[in-house]
Amino acid sequence: MADLVAVFLFVGVIAYCVLGGADFGAGFWDLIAGGAGRGREPRRLIDDSLGPVWEANHTWLIYCLVMLWSGFPTAFAAMTSTLYLPLGIAALGIVLRGAGFAFRKASIRTPEQRVYGAVFALSSVLTPYCFGSVAGALASGRVPTHGNGNAVTSWLNPTSALGGVLAVPACAYLAAAYLTVAARQQADPHLFRYFRDRAVAAGAVTGVVSIAGVFLLRADAPRLFHQLSHRALPLALLAALCGLLGLALLRAERTRGLRATAAAAVALIVSGWGVSQYPYMLGTHLSLQDAASPDATLWVLVGVACAAGVVILPSLVLLFRVMDRAEAAEPAAPETP
Repeated sequence: MADLVAVFLFVGVIAYCVLGGADFGAGFWDLIAGGAGRGREPRRLIDDSLGPVWEANHTWLIYCLVMLWSGFPTAFAAMTSTLYLPLGIAALGIVLRGAGFAFRKASIRTPEQRVYGAVFALSSVLTPYCFGSVAGALASGRVPTHGNGNAVTSWLNPTSALGGVLAVPACAYLAAAYLTVAARQQADPHLFRYFRDRAVAAGAVTGVVSIAGVFLLRADAPRLFHQLSHRALPLALLAALCGLLGLALLRAERTRGLRATAAAAVALIVSGWGVSQYPYMLGTHLSLQDAASPDATLWVLVGVACAAGVVILPSLVLLFRVMDRAEAAEPAAPETP
């Protein structure tokens, strides 16, 4: 039962990475889009793509938190009492990001739009970095079983830095790939080339960081390195294959299957982390069985997860399909001569 609940929990983690992660990545491209004139069209597409779905994407975070503190309360207490700094910064970033996104759209004056846009964009970079550093702290075993670990070194260390640095370009790659498809649906060749080039660059950076990280993990997190190079090696190879396939599709200017390929690459990377950490909740200690709630609680969580899948998943699928149709039907803005 503990393994089953852990699988349900990790499904939520993966969903948040490929959906909420793309939202964060869109904020990265918003940050470097340039001034008001040059960045107007990319930001318009970002706003149009994010507006209907960004709150729905972040429901996965609530799902993960509920599954974690209900199913594995010991691990939840250890994580929050040790990693409260990056988790607190990430929570603040999510709040500021949402406020900046909403207020920018409602603002009329350009100076106000710039302020809210900066808050939205900077928070979109800081938050995935913090989440990545938390993953690095867990994977390298820096969270004690009983919690109250070092609040600084637990997330300011080489493996955590690798997790944070890897999360930012991975989210940027997802967002650029999704936005490339959205630009093609709107028949906008300028934005298509704009986001295609950025998706290629972000994908290449993600690959380089991943390869360089292997040598870092060997020195700083030997168990994680061993598991990644043995048990999780098929997932790592599949992730690399999906990444190369995504880059090939982008170079060939083909968008059919691009979103699924990009999402699969990131999902496989995250799955590799989970498989490498198994059967421990905290990387090198506290097994799933020891951290789990009583079986009665786990059965309730399984039932809730199944019911949520039946009720919520069709709604999300319908939302994304409606979004795709709306983007395909929206005429492209005329190019400025």
